[in-house]
Amino acid sequence: MRRRRPPRPAELPDVRDGLTRTERIVLTTLNELTKQRGGRSVPSMELYGHVVESVDLSQAEFQAILLRLAGRAR
Repeated sequence: MRRRRPPRPAELPDVRDGLTRTERIVLTTLNELTKQRGGRSVPSMELYGHVVESVDLSQAEFQAILLRLAGRAR
């Protein structure tokens, strides 16, 4: 019988709002970049480039987080 590995701390949702550490980093980085761009939209790959400076994340994981945060997760 295979044992499930315990979730990494970055995968555990915070009890206050249900966001994981990684989701919080994505949102914080998005907010900072939006302010730098004068309120204009931030391309997702630019956001990804800044996020991976803080957390190890594949493009697929990043896209899944964006979909979940946008409310389009399945």
